[in-house]
This record gives sequence, C-alpha cells and structure tokens, in this order.
Amino acid sequence: MPSTTVIRSIPDAPWLPAGGLAEVVLADVAPRPASVVRLLAVRGETVFCLPRADSGRLDLPMRVVPDTDSDGRTTALRLARDLCGTRATVHCVGFVRNSVSPVEVDYPWPTPEANFTVWASDEQITREGSWVTAFTEESPLSDRHWFPLLAALTGQSALQYTVEA
Repeated sequence: MPSTTVIRSIPDAPWLPAGGLAEVVLADVAPRPASVVRLLAVRGETVFCLPRADSGRLDLPMRVVPDTDSDGRTTALRLARDLCGTRATVHCVGFVRNSVSPVEVDYPWPTPEANFTVWASDEQITREGSWVTAFTEESPLSDRHWFPLLAALTGQSALQYTVEA
C-alpha cells in the first residue's frame, strides 16, 4: 500500500499566487500528474546539484515532465540514466504539491495542483556537477522547496528550512 506523509505545509507560499498552498510530502509513490522530476543523490553530507537553466543557482537535477508521462517515472528514469548510466533505476521519495486556485496571472504550472516529484537512484552519479554541503545551517540549498524531504529522508531533523520565493 502506498505511503504518504505531509511533512511540511506552507500556506500562502511566497512562490505561488496569492492564497496558494505548498505541501512537502514524503511518499513512495509519485502523484499524477507530475509537472517536474528531480533526482536526489546524497553522498556523505553533500547533495549532487547542477545549475538551473532559469537562474544558474545550484539545485537538484530536474526535467519537465511531458503530458505522456503522467507520474514522471519515465522522465525520472531518463534523467537518472543520463546522470548515473544505463543500469540506473529510480524510486519516488516524495514531492512538493503546489495547490492554487485557477488564476489569470502568469503562473506556468497546472492548476489547481502541480506536483514536483523527487526521485532517487541506487546508482552513483557519473556526470560532472557540484556536490553541495546540505547538512549545515549555512547550506545554500535550505531555501529549496524540496529541502524538508532531505531532512526527513536522512533523519537530520535539525536542518533549518528557509521559506523564500
């Protein structure tokens, strides 16, 4: 039976249109539909990151999910194989669900819900990238929407999550 636990709820999340709700969910099954997949790779106290195409900030590797891949598994598998090699498999570890009322402002994701899934692979990353320290108060990753998942998955309950746009 699928397991899901809401580990963080952020009413009026600053990155959403007014009244939006973001929920960070620990889950072993990806929701449908998925909008984006991210791949989480942890090595010691670091997390593998690549520069984001939109801002250049380091973040988990990601891909937008096409309509033909409802839960994002195929997209996540392709991402993992690009980063880890052809033997990579993936499993869902959680997601961020953004809930917003249908809006007329420039909001690029589906409404009323958009799901941003986080996947992991048992294979090692073989691609060049940055291993970013995650388990300190000064971590540059602490404002990422997925960050509470990292704390839950690693048992690092003392990790500080910073809510920013």
